[in-house]
Amino acid sequence: MQAKLKFALAPVVLAFVAASAHAGCGKGAVAGAVVGHMAGKHGVAGAAAGCAIGHHSAKKKQAAATAAPSTSK
Repeated sequence: MQAKLKFALAPVVLAFVAASAHAGCGKGAVAGAVVGHMAGKHGVAGAAAGCAIGHHSAKKKQAAATAAPSTSK
């Protein structure tokens, strides 16, 4: 029964990850889901946390890139 549920929910999860417009969310969600699943069947919580962390990291990287002064003369 659990295998059928996993296969039934897989397209929904993939659609959610593909539809997310936030930078870094997709990679973070996938990594978080895997880690959460391995840490005791908490894949959804891991995906949510991974999305938030991935988005935060991407935002920091973007801010650092725009704030860096140009070194060309």
